[in-house]
Amino acid sequence: MSAGPEEKPDETSSRILIVGQHFWPEAFRVNDIADFFIEHGFEVDVLCGMPNYPQGTFFPGYSNFGPWKEVHNAINIFRVPEIPRKSNTSLRIFLNYISYPITSLFRVPKLAKNHYDHIFIYQLSPVMMSIAGIAIGKLSKTETTMYVLDPWPENPYSVISVHSRWLRWIAKRLSHFHYKNVDKLAVLTEKMYQHFLAITDLDVSRIAIIPQTSEQVYEIPVHDTSLHERFGGNFNILYAGNISPAQSFETILATAQELKQQGIRDVHWIIVGDGMSRSWLEDQVVSLGLSDSFTFEGHQPIEFIPKYTELADVLVGCLASSEFLDATIPAKVVSYLAAGKPIVLAMNGEVSSLINDTIQCGFVGPAENSSHLTQNLMRVYRLSPIERELLGNAAKKYHKDFLSREIILDRLLDFILH
Repeated sequence: MSAGPEEKPDETSSRILIVGQHFWPEAFRVNDIADFFIEHGFEVDVLCGMPNYPQGTFFPGYSNFGPWKEVHNAINIFRVPEIPRKSNTSLRIFLNYISYPITSLFRVPKLAKNHYDHIFIYQLSPVMMSIAGIAIGKLSKTETTMYVLDPWPENPYSVISVHSRWLRWIAKRLSHFHYKNVDKLAVLTEKMYQHFLAITDLDVSRIAIIPQTSEQVYEIPVHDTSLHERFGGNFNILYAGNISPAQSFETILATAQELKQQGIRDVHWIIVGDGMSRSWLEDQVVSLGLSDSFTFEGHQPIEFIPKYTELADVLVGCLASSEFLDATIPAKVVSYLAAGKPIVLAMNGEVSSLINDTIQCGFVGPAENSSHLTQNLMRVYRLSPIERELLGNAAKKYHKDFLSREIILDRLLDFILH
């Protein structure tokens, strides 16, 4: 693999290396974090894989023959090969998970010579994607900060069943190795903070609770006439995001059936997104006789999402019941808050008190409980347009005051630097 010469460091500026499997043109929030660093005067390099998420095939112009080096928005991007997800089967995802950590290590010797001031690891699944960042930090004696979005090994257990005690022991040791070998951890909630304080030797000052934020594009509604012509006259329930087992679409399907059985005919579910469970979900919708109640819009560019949220009467989300899914505030929820619409969720944990009590911008019931989800959707269904607007305004105000891009990313940058 020939990547060409690495750029020489500019000794007069501060340099940050971001390490993670996913980056532009894939739609992950790390893209916005990198832009934020650039806006604040840093030089930014990114070590990532070849873009193929969520469809599982390489984006146009990319393959395992390159390009190995790109510049996007003044960000230097260094790519390595990976096995694409393709059909998103368990085997393909496993191969994808192990390929990037291995190939990323081939970049370590050169990048370790680039005199970075800070290394920022954006940790999604798998946790192994952080290994090159850890190695570069150790070799160059550069401080590493990991932003933990998917705690391992607990997070994959919400998607796949692993009963073998031996496999669980290996997964636990492997995961804890990565968390114990960074200098700082940024986590999403108090529950995550207490967990990582217990499993690492880090001082309390080296772990920070920093919730996710959303890109500013979510804050500005966009009226799309063609969408209103397609879906006008309905009570539109929007789901926007990844379609995977963790999102408990069984709960949504059961709720759709319950609403139909109650004779509620003007409800329409708009599903925007893609993922490993999309084909299964589409098949289930057909087999359950719900085709007239669902529209699948597929993966959409991030800048298109506001025209869907503007159209929606309510934004919906579910999670599987899991100890560590319960410990997170999903990124989807933060985007929903920014959009300023009523929110109805079937999730456990801290998100329940946030929506129901702190903000009072919607209704959250237990995870995997379709009866509560049905009841909560009907509560919004029966509200007047003005009452729905008041819920949405409460969501938007909370996001502006506490979760806006500038507030959260300023906190993240300050934690990395100090």
